Amino acid sequence: MPSSSFPPLTSIPNTLQDLRALCLSLPPANTQVQDTITQREATLTKPPGSLGQLEEMTRWLGGWQHRVSPRLEEVQVLIFAGNHGVMAHRVSPWPVEVTAQMVRNFEQGGAAINQIARIAQAELAVVPVHNLTPTADCTHAPAMTEQEFLNAVQAGFAAVPQTCDLLCLGEMGIGNTTIASALCAALTNQNGADWAGQGTGLDAAGTRHKATIIDAALAHHAPHLHDPLEVARRLGGYELAAILGATLAARHRRIPVILDGFVCTAAVAPLMRLHPDALEHTALSHCPTETGHTARLAGLLGLKPILSGLGLRLGEASGAALAIPILRAALACHTGMATFAQASVSEHI
Repeated sequence: MPSSSFPPLTSIPNTLQDLRALCLSLPPANTQVQDTITQREATLTKPPGSLGQLEEMTRWLGGWQHRVSPRLEEVQVLIFAGNHGVMAHRVSPWPVEVTAQMVRNFEQGGAAINQIARIAQAELAVVPVHNLTPTADCTHAPAMTEQEFLNAVQAGFAAVPQTCDLLCLGEMGIGNTTIASALCAALTNQNGADWAGQGTGLDAAGTRHKATIIDAALAHHAPHLHDPLEVARRLGGYELAAILGATLAARHRRIPVILDGFVCTAAVAPLMRLHPDALEHTALSHCPTETGHTARLAGLLGLKPILSGLGLRLGEASGAALAIPILRAALACHTGMATFAQASVSEHI
């Protein structure tokens, strides 16, 4: 379907029916723009394909921005923060107070993401979702009511700038790796042991306990887990729902998105279950290891990390922001390099 059939999004969903409709009707990339970018790449003074993934990044950016000369003048980093009722089961070695403390640290410029965003020339905003009030304990109740879920999704929509060349998403929420693992287990019809990891420092016993808690949540909500939006509402968190909303808003506003690691990727996985092309406008910043849960999830969703080998596992959009200079380099090469004709360089035979 031509992109002209999808006018830019001007409103946010007010009902679950509205939300589901937006998830099922997604504007595509502009393939004519992408073909033009590919044609220019073939004329630049380098062997074909020699810039590897940088060439793919330029094509990706241009197709979603609908620009044959993509740009990164307005880059936004958004961190959504939330707390989780599942922390009643001590699934993290860190206390829930750390979420609010880290939000203050972000706001005061003292976190790693503040430094990386500054170097990457990106604007940074932090959104404490639902005033950091915890969700319900998902082992015996839906994490969010329908209205709370919608409110969190709407917070994500509202946080995305109307004019933005690239959106980088991150999160902060003590206990949210448990929630992310629960989403993955539900969406893949697996169990807690398949997806529970060490998170922010659990030992082996703590990881086994985490898996048990995930299994309890899966069992409680089993009759409803066929619906991806119900998975997100019943097992998810406020900040994860906001990430889903922001990613969906960006798609309808034709803004490419970089997802930061496991929690962000799990947050948007329900979109992929609703529409097979839902994440084509997104890229994954990094996988901490080649065999960990982030890499597994990336493989299931068809996402290829931009960064590798750095061992990043901090969250808070640090990997997404660190990928921005790579994208800037890709655009600089595409727009600044001379063609063979301009440089009077002989092309290959």
